[in-house]
Amino acid sequence: MRYHNITKDDMLNGDGLRVVLWVAGCSHHCSECQNPVTWDPDGGLPFTEAEKEELFTELGKSYISGITFSGGDPLFYANEPEVLALAKEIREKFPGKTIWLYTGFLWEYVKKREIALYLDVLVDGEYVKQLRDTQLHWRGSANQRVIDVQQSLQTGKLVLHCE
Repeated sequence: MRYHNITKDDMLNGDGLRVVLWVAGCSHHCSECQNPVTWDPDGGLPFTEAEKEELFTELGKSYISGITFSGGDPLFYANEPEVLALAKEIREKFPGKTIWLYTGFLWEYVKKREIALYLDVLVDGEYVKQLRDTQLHWRGSANQRVIDVQQSLQTGKLVLHCE
């Protein structure tokens, strides 16, 4: 897996203060995407043990609420296996931290993936510039949903995360 950035003390990509991993690689190529530089799966830098330790150091801080996976797309075919392994390890080492994930894929696809078992919140759907709304929390366009993953899995019905 490759990545572009690790953002620390982020307040824009989920509840509370978070660490954000911006991965490389996306097949959606949404018009007017805010991060087109992350589309190239060969862009950015290799994600190594050093970067993982950097994430874990941040997650170890009491004031950090959790991690957000963004990009690019964490569920891009080249990213999903490593994002899944990382989410599993984070859930094990930091059970009190939340895991958010942004993807252009829809919930209906994600809920069938193993990664769903480790997510607290999913922001799904491609960015649609015609539906852009700067008043929305944690998403760029009105078609995107902020989903409470565990409640949705437990009930078998889509449950939106409270904003």
